[in-house]
Amino acid sequence: MTTIEAFAPAKVNLTLHVTGQRADGYHALDSLVVFAGIGDTVRVSQAETPSLTVGGPMAAGVPTDRDNLVMKAAGLMDVAADIHLDKHLPAAAGLGGGSSDAAATVSALARLTGQPLPDAGDLLRLGADVPVCLQQSTARMRGVGEDVTPLPGLPELHAVLVNPGLPVMTQQVFAGLAERTNPPMPDPLPDFTSTAALFEWLAGMRNDLEAPAIAAQPVINQVVRYAEGHARLPADPDVGLWRNLFWALRGCRNGLVRRRAPARGLSVLAGGRDGVERR
Repeated sequence: MTTIEAFAPAKVNLTLHVTGQRADGYHALDSLVVFAGIGDTVRVSQAETPSLTVGGPMAAGVPTDRDNLVMKAAGLMDVAADIHLDKHLPAAAGLGGGSSDAAATVSALARLTGQPLPDAGDLLRLGADVPVCLQQSTARMRGVGEDVTPLPGLPELHAVLVNPGLPVMTQQVFAGLAERTNPPMPDPLPDFTSTAALFEWLAGMRNDLEAPAIAAQPVINQVVRYAEGHARLPADPDVGLWRNLFWALRGCRNGLVRRRAPARGLSVLAGGRDGVERR
């Protein structure tokens, strides 16, 4: 029996500008998205009856029924498959774990069956982040997730993600927005000739969901203070996620960037040249 394996990397929003809200309630975004070297793994094989099993260090509480985006992805592909999800990314963490799992499932089932990949409109039925997660490479994501522009050549970025163990639900954060119509990133984006140039540019960008996330979980500031007190290196301007502490390193040893926001599952994800690993 043929088994296909696909990696589902963590999604990291280096910027997150909320630029509007549609009549249907969905928010328009403008975001610079990158992907880390840590993530989940999906394995699929054809079967008579669809099934999902979940293992790994973050498996607790992950549903195995049709509420899981992995099963919805299989339904979108109209394939009955045995699916195993090896779960390493925490839930409700702003890392796009569920969307990345769904995208990896779509990719694996397309390879297994020879089907073409669905278009962005169909992928959006699974979630706003699924189109960019299917790409698994640096991109500018606009609209409600349907407009994905690849951005090759972004300088290498080492990172540390600190997860203080508390979920912040997406709806709660968006509900706390004080302003829903904000300026987008510049168009076109500059050419980043070095990591230093990228950091300098990011200093002028925004994460519009940071303030409502902090309001939802004040413990964020406690984690920030602890991190700042233990950082041996000077901090650069903020970039990163809104539900994880995110330290982006200019190199392996020469700089830190801090970002305020919590997610679920107390853990530290440490970055190196070959990606980001759990510590």
